[in-house]
Amino acid sequence: KRIIRDGRRINAINFSFDFYSGGRVMDRKRATLTGLAAILLWSTMVGLIRSVSEGLGPVGGAAMIYTLSGLLCLVTVGFPDIRRFSPRYLIAGSVLFVSYEICLALSLGYAATRSQAIEVGMVNYLWPSLTIVFAILFNGQRSTLWVIPGLAVSLLGVCWVLGGEQGLHLDEIMRNVISSPLSYALAFAGAFIWAAYCTVTSKFANGQNGITLFVLLTALSLWVKYAFSEQPQMVFTLPVVVKLIMCSVALGFGYAAWNIGILHGNVTVLAAVSYFTPVLSAALAAVLLNSPLSFSFWQGALMVCAGSLLCWYATRK
Repeated sequence: KRIIRDGRRINAINFSFDFYSGGRVMDRKRATLTGLAAILLWSTMVGLIRSVSEGLGPVGGAAMIYTLSGLLCLVTVGFPDIRRFSPRYLIAGSVLFVSYEICLALSLGYAATRSQAIEVGMVNYLWPSLTIVFAILFNGQRSTLWVIPGLAVSLLGVCWVLGGEQGLHLDEIMRNVISSPLSYALAFAGAFIWAAYCTVTSKFANGQNGITLFVLLTALSLWVKYAFSEQPQMVFTLPVVVKLIMCSVALGFGYAAWNIGILHGNVTVLAAVSYFTPVLSAALAAVLLNSPLSFSFWQGALMVCAGSLLCWYATRK
């Protein structure tokens, strides 16, 4: 399929369904709302991944999530024609995507406590600011100097979150990180990896969408790790199964909904709202995990959002 937009030809993503409602092409407002629904779905991921990992283990739970999500992506997005992929996009995109998703899932699963898992999720949300920085450094994105205070505010927000109820307190930050170093290291690395993935996609994808392939490769990688390493037994209880299905649906349908929004909706609105995902994600995770968060956590979360918005603003001038 091809879509004509703003006088340019854009390769449409090969969806398994058409975007029609009552015989009419989906209007812009409805497409924008669909894209916003994707943001809501993705905001549940931190709480749901952690919940599933508590019953099925960090690796086994993640493997189940991405297996079911990959099957859903086959239905909602379809399997891509790999022959159209540039070698750079196929290799770099798959390696970076799989690495990021594994870092995210395992960082949440390995966290010592539920509240720490939410903090780890906030560290991961450095990626919006880093994505813009990478676009400036590697893709020639023009920007103003506002990107510097934007990145600084995001980093300050993460440190504020890690300081617990003390806010910006170095000793508390170090104590927190040392209590679960692998979890925080994976989340921090994941933020850089996702920024790199976005940069590679922007530069080499040429309108192609490999998301279904990448999700399935993530599942395969996790099952290999599960098979060749000692893992806890997976215990399937009703609450775990329900949250497994919810998480898989959030991931699988989230990508399809986001692509509809990007192709047919108001991209400026979607981009602006997406920068508030850290706060929404933390709020939903706190509810799903029954883990109340301190006032200083919310201060830090808002700083992360503000820093991301400053970075975005720097590219709009």
